Amino acid sequence: MTRLMMLVIALISAAAPVLAQQDGPEARARFGPADGPAMVLRSTTDIAVLGPTLKDFTARNPGIAVNYEQWGSNALYKISQRDCEAGHSRADAVLSSAVHQMVDLVNRGCAGSYRSPASTALPTARRWRDQLWGVTQEPAVIIYNTHLVPPQDVPHTRFALLDLMRRAEARYQGKIATYEIEASGLGYLFAFEDSLEASTFGALMEGFSRAGAVATCCSAEIIKGVSKGEYAIAYNVLGSYVNARRDPNVGVVWPQDYTLILSRGYMVPKSAEQVDSAQKLLDFLLSARGQEDLRAAGLLVSGEPEDSATPASALHTIAISPVLLVALDRQKRAQFIARWRAAFGR
Repeated sequence: MTRLMMLVIALISAAAPVLAQQDGPEARARFGPADGPAMVLRSTTDIAVLGPTLKDFTARNPGIAVNYEQWGSNALYKISQRDCEAGHSRADAVLSSAVHQMVDLVNRGCAGSYRSPASTALPTARRWRDQLWGVTQEPAVIIYNTHLVPPQDVPHTRFALLDLMRRAEARYQGKIATYEIEASGLGYLFAFEDSLEASTFGALMEGFSRAGAVATCCSAEIIKGVSKGEYAIAYNVLGSYVNARRDPNVGVVWPQDYTLILSRGYMVPKSAEQVDSAQKLLDFLLSARGQEDLRAAGLLVSGEPEDSATPASALHTIAISPVLLVALDRQKRAQFIARWRAAFGR
């Protein structure tokens, strides 16, 4: 690691914000034996999506039970910080789609270390310090209502989406949605990555403003809105949740200019109690069987995009690295959110 990168990490870590959101989990479930001790897994992943994988894990490890807590990303980040500062974590493992927040937790010294053949076999873009591992591969996609958007209007690139938003007609006015980045850590990460990747980002902000685009929370809510026709198009939606619904009213596009690929970050807190179980779960998720389960859940894309018109060279993996700490810099975050609020009339 260069001296410059070490300085960047130190400065950003000191300035990283504590984000406010609800303090409790959105839902809970238990997998494995109904009685006795259980490891606690806190995650942003919907129970319905990850549940079958956890059921398979506990079936193959009959001595292990998993108490699963589903959290919003900002709330999970906040409680993980609190546990770290207190020196006691109720969670034995944390799995989050907001990987920039996970990198910050590791950088704060909140994670335990672990090495195994499965973990060290991961590409470098999906692991950091033997303390954070990317266990999934999920695309950020554009979705659309198949009844409201005619084939010739389906935006296969950001430039095509811009063209739709520039039209004078009212067809798409107020009918385009994306994540509310202040409520969604994942939404913030995708938007921030766009600002680094795309020469079109400034134009997209202007387009969202012109089209009266809607910023709202949560993948399930956005997908449901597109399915019902409340929105015609939604931008930067996590493709795994779209696949899980398999809704005929919802079409999916992997943007041909570039498609961001996210790996959810898995961490074992250094003060976890059920460390052995948490490590076994990590190895299972990275095993051939675990990867098969994750692929069936839509959480692991294959080598080629599902949208055959999108070249494999257009897939841009969000690397799990200290570079993500830039997204948490207090000044940059404040400026970015101010720009976002202006675009959405807030």
